[in-house]
Amino acid sequence: MYMNSEFTQCIKEHHLLIITASPEMIQKELDSAEFDLSRCKDSLADKDNKWATIQAYYSMFHAAKALVLKKGYREKSHYCLMVALKELYRKPGLLSSEMVENLELCLRLRHDADYGLIYDKESASYALQYADAFLLQTKKLL
Repeated sequence: MYMNSEFTQCIKEHHLLIITASPEMIQKELDSAEFDLSRCKDSLADKDNKWATIQAYYSMFHAAKALVLKKGYREKSHYCLMVALKELYRKPGLLSSEMVENLELCLRLRHDADYGLIYDKESASYALQYADAFLLQTKKLL
């Protein structure tokens, strides 16, 4: 299988490590994804849009980590997690481009909420929807 240069670079720079992941490691990430999604729903209900946005992204982040672990890699950066997800799941058609784009969008929303203090109910609600769909798709793939 041909690996793209970004993926190869992430491995070379040790931002992606080749590992043998145990089922427990994968389950731990899924459990974290479910917990963050649950907390996101609670935060949104409490009108805490900043934390809901952040928690939605981290739900997706942990679900993506579970997928990448399943393929024998552990990420050491958010960027290389995206690269690995594209290479290992989107490229072979296992995950839609829309799912990957939603993850990238939620990363930007999380960054804006966390560092720029830019967030609102609408973006938090979208982030929750995307996180919910991403976790559901992750469970199907695992």
